[in-house]
Amino acid sequence: MMPMMGPAVESPDAYIAALSGWQFERCEMMRAAIMAAAPFDETIKWTNLVFMANGPCILIRAEEHRVLLGFWRGKRLREFDPRIKVSGKYELGNLVMTEGTEVTAEAVARLAAEAYRLNLELGNPARRT
Repeated sequence: MMPMMGPAVESPDAYIAALSGWQFERCEMMRAAIMAAAPFDETIKWTNLVFMANGPCILIRAEEHRVLLGFWRGKRLREFDPRIKVSGKYELGNLVMTEGTEVTAEAVARLAAEAYRLNLELGNPARRT
């Protein structure tokens, strides 16, 4: 069974507002930490909250029983948080969270700042070379 994707909404504010309980609290905290870490542009893409900086950089996806904090360059961020699981043939990686997963705003901000730096340094990760 495929996990439920994030809420079908048209704005980042509506995405967060559509959540409830621990997912609302976690996503709201992560969004604030990400936006404080670097000058990202927020958008909704693929029913996810996506943070852009020289291409796609970070995503938040709330599913039925978990929340994903995804990074287009997640493979390079594992030294900052070894819980990031790499996926796919590129550099994608996700921190998969349930209600009991511990994560702080400081840790999210550190990951976001490094993800931002990598996109500026290495270019748009969506461009295939």
